[in-house]
Amino acid sequence: MPTVSDFIIDRVQEWGVSRVFGYPGDGIGEFDGALGRAEKAGEGLEYIRPTHEELCSLMATAHAKFTGEVGVCIATSSPGAFHLMNGLYDAQMDNQPVVAIVGQQGLASAGTATLQENNLERVFADVAAYVQTVTTPQQAQVVVDTAFRTAIARRQPTVIVLPHDVQALDAEAPQPEHWVSRSSAKPASIEITPPADEIARMAKIINEGERVTFFVGAGAQGATAEVLEAARLAGAGIITALRGKDVISSDVAHHTQQLGLLGSLPSLHQMQRCDTLVMLGTNYPYGEFMPETGQARAVQVDLRPEHLGTRYPTELNLWGDVASTLRAVIPQLTEKTDLSWQEKVAEEMVGWEREMQAQAMVDYSDGVNPRRVFYELNERLPHGAIVTADAGTSADWYGHHIRLREGMRGDLSGRLATMMAAMPYALAAKFAYSDRTVVCTIGDGAFQMLGMNELITIKKYMHQWQSPQLIIVVLHNDDLAQVSWEMRTEDANPLWEGSQNVESVDYAGWAELVGFQGIRVKSDDEAAPAMEAALAHRGVTLIDAYVSKNVPPLPPHITAEFAKNTGMALLKGDPSAVNVIRDSAEALATQTAERVKGALHIGDR
Repeated sequence: MPTVSDFIIDRVQEWGVSRVFGYPGDGIGEFDGALGRAEKAGEGLEYIRPTHEELCSLMATAHAKFTGEVGVCIATSSPGAFHLMNGLYDAQMDNQPVVAIVGQQGLASAGTATLQENNLERVFADVAAYVQTVTTPQQAQVVVDTAFRTAIARRQPTVIVLPHDVQALDAEAPQPEHWVSRSSAKPASIEITPPADEIARMAKIINEGERVTFFVGAGAQGATAEVLEAARLAGAGIITALRGKDVISSDVAHHTQQLGLLGSLPSLHQMQRCDTLVMLGTNYPYGEFMPETGQARAVQVDLRPEHLGTRYPTELNLWGDVASTLRAVIPQLTEKTDLSWQEKVAEEMVGWEREMQAQAMVDYSDGVNPRRVFYELNERLPHGAIVTADAGTSADWYGHHIRLREGMRGDLSGRLATMMAAMPYALAAKFAYSDRTVVCTIGDGAFQMLGMNELITIKKYMHQWQSPQLIIVVLHNDDLAQVSWEMRTEDANPLWEGSQNVESVDYAGWAELVGFQGIRVKSDDEAAPAMEAALAHRGVTLIDAYVSKNVPPLPPHITAEFAKNTGMALLKGDPSAVNVIRDSAEALATQTAERVKGALHIGDR
């Protein structure tokens, strides 16, 4: 007789799930047993078990991001369930459909303070759009279906709580009885098009603009063709939010990449000079980089209505998905003949790329230039490559130097910006697209959190991949560098070694110990050969890049506050003051020289 666990596994598969990320424990033991029986019968889910439950939820979130499918993670009761929280918040804050299935102690123990019994519905109430405990066999169907349907429609995580005794009960099909729901394993459509009058208003605003900018986020995933066509007709420049980087190819000349501290000067100039702003699937949080109030007429399109009109005083807010909304508005757009705005945007981007190359070639005396590492990686990325970045300085260099061309993908933990996500993201990408080259870029602090553990997971599963090529680039500077810079630039505090120092480890040696190729990069001219060797190797490579911790992650425009705070921090006795001053001076000199060249070039024209 099938059990409730057997039924749930079958129902999860009906929702199109073929792979789950889990970690076992007695609280979910009967369900795990059912997973094992199904696998033995050749009818089960692919079960990926990393080294920690937090990795399970981060991998489920990354799976949702890279595939568009629902990510599923599984854990035992209280301790395992609690470890899922960080990854589920990552899903919540980046609007991803993830379903967590967690164990619970038996129903009779509820509220008795027995071992590992906690109120999981209360625990998950903030992070999940839907949390429900299955208490009877007939209830299992509607709980599973509601969890999946809600996750898909609301782009949020949901949680199914399974008491241990309920997991083993005989399955029962729901009957046409009072209090019993018979549900369907069908999603609600999220292809939402706003009303015709709002579409007409959107077209009118864009048509009346002379300097139109499209600001494109990850919510525009799947709408690339529509965005490009609308931008062509409107003569618009395009900016992408960091998580929307792969929505628009870097080969598009009027795509100026990101905005803000991790962005480009042409993107900042677009925001400062545009008269019409069209926000497409983005909830960009940094208001200081947005246009001045009243400068630009603004339209926003988003599937999450609570995001509309929260970042800039928009004239028109449209609740809809980007692709169908643009398909409706495109026939009403008037093709612009004056493309001077778009051409100017593209021209500035040429100068910015020259500046980024020059910054990558600066020689620092206290370690490898981390920009050089990313520059050389970008120059060699193969077609279809997938790049992940962590929340530290790797995100800075990813934003500044990685150019995702058509067919490439890239992502990171966005609004949560949690450390250590780059490794589970890379593994989830590799499981989803095992024939493609995946590159994880991560700082040594994040790598020490749980990243080093995941070399073990890679070793366990790599034989399943069509291509075993996976490259991990560790920025080895013995410092939590991003936070060190934030201490200086945001709070005018000097680096505090007690909190910022990272114990040095031979990361390449660790990779070699596990059985992988390890490459050490200790000078700038070793960066390119290291990337070539990694890409030539049909296997796993860890590049241990001994980079300078003092290279400033310069924003495209240095504010007075940024400069003042940094200066005050150094005057207060920053232990790295000498190197910071020297490296910052080198970077600023290069920035100034390139911008003077660019100005002269434009003047010559």
